[in-house]
Amino acid sequence: MSEQIRIALPSKGRMEGETLDFLAECGLRVHKPNPRQYTATLPALPEVLVLFQRARDIPLSVAAGDVDLGITGYDTLFEAFGEGAGDVIVVHEALGFGECQLVLAVPEEWDVITVADLARRSAGRELRVATKYPQSVGRFLAARGVTNVRIVSADGALESAPVVGYADFIADITSTGTTLRENRLRALDDGTIVGSQAILIGNRAALTERPDVLAATRQMLEFIGAHLRARGQYMIFANMRGNSMEDVAARVFSQPDLGGLQGPTIAPMITRQEVGQWWAINIVAHAHKLYEVIRQIRAIGGSGVVVTPVTYIFEEAPERYLRLLSTLNGEDASL
Repeated sequence: MSEQIRIALPSKGRMEGETLDFLAECGLRVHKPNPRQYTATLPALPEVLVLFQRARDIPLSVAAGDVDLGITGYDTLFEAFGEGAGDVIVVHEALGFGECQLVLAVPEEWDVITVADLARRSAGRELRVATKYPQSVGRFLAARGVTNVRIVSADGALESAPVVGYADFIADITSTGTTLRENRLRALDDGTIVGSQAILIGNRAALTERPDVLAATRQMLEFIGAHLRARGQYMIFANMRGNSMEDVAARVFSQPDLGGLQGPTIAPMITRQEVGQWWAINIVAHAHKLYEVIRQIRAIGGSGVVVTPVTYIFEEAPERYLRLLSTLNGEDASL
């Protein structure tokens, strides 16, 4: 009996909900009948067992081989391994959700705008920084010559640390900066330690030695990639009179935004009554150009315009899977 494929997903908070929603949008819905369970299934990949873990533990589980794949934030991978993680491969580096930054933030009343200002302030006395990311913060401060700072590892809401008094400033995750401002904290202009969003990671040995893990990863990459390419895209159908396919094509190409992905599809229509020759055209267009595309279709005689969202756009060859194979073969160490 073959070994089961295991993927770890975040178990708590906004990251859990966003991950489950994203996978469902990709056609990879997670079936979790009991919300208190820490296991689930992927009906689209019945050989895969889903395990729910804290996001910060997922890189360590993947590195140890306890799970084969995992979705987590890049900030957790960076905290665990810095720039390099030999046993962990970033299979997909930008899933498009969970965007945030790990930043240094100081009280608003401080005359500290940059890391250099912070270094000068810490020269007079030791400062304390509260954070959930001690390794990342320590590396960042050391690389910039800020040495007289003691790192205080903490959980919970860090924004209160300067008020409560167990730290002088903080290093924490932020997406909009609103919570920092509400607590009278200000991110340093050059104090972004790392930018982050959700990523898909895998265990190098499992991907190299187990064809079943590699095959499941390819299917996930296919659906994830196809869904991300389709985001914001619409399929537009319209009817047009024309003397020939070439006549219709010439009118379509006379407009700047009617090219579609590789070109429009033009096909003859079968009508009940012969009132001139009719053609059907369909074009893929992005949401931000949707109204302009419809206007251009009308301008060349199009009518009966129907618009529907695109769910997937599959490539001829899955680019990220080919890049993964190159990485596993030692041809390219970066994804």
